[in-house]
Amino acid sequence: MLLFKKPFHEGLVQGTITLTFRRWQKAKVRAGGRYRCHPIGVLEVDSISLVTVGALTEDDARRAGFPDRDALLAYLAELGPLDDATEVHRVELHHGGDGDRVAIALDDQLDEDDRAAIRAALARLDRDDAWTKKTLRLIDARPRVAASQLAAALGRETAPFKADVVKLKKLGLTQSFEVGYELSPRGRAFLTRANRA
Repeated sequence: MLLFKKPFHEGLVQGTITLTFRRWQKAKVRAGGRYRCHPIGVLEVDSISLVTVGALTEDDARRAGFPDRDALLAYLAELGPLDDATEVHRVELHHGGDGDRVAIALDDQLDEDDRAAIRAALARLDRDDAWTKKTLRLIDARPRVAASQLAAALGRETAPFKADVVKLKKLGLTQSFEVGYELSPRGRAFLTRANRA
């Protein structure tokens, strides 16, 4: 998972920030991974490596959104003392845009027309078997749980279950993670209202 403080959000979206440094005990992301970072959207990791603090440069600091190397070192020191031999994870990344329909997934301001459109889309998906709301409720109750476990809870095979969740994702109702799913802000807004109805 990648979390960023608010001052870095704009640079990540605009592409001026393409690097971050983390003091993880072990890597929490992998090269080629795609990570949803609210409210930024999707960030894609290009590479990850271990480097020493002594190897960090002024250019590294600027690419990570800091005015200079001293500011970067002060930020890294917030998590404890460091010296030139301290190892940090160097993560190269870029903004992944809305390839996963991030924009619609983050829109939780639903009016009645929006809700009606979602209900109609779900009704089409439920034509042969009413699975959509059961799946949304399960994901809401068990976020970031492996798809195989969620499928088993519904008495389903994993592959068709995952294919169905992709359909919900295309409607902007769910979001995928390295393991499992969560309701998107849009999905949560819809389900909250649907549960009250």
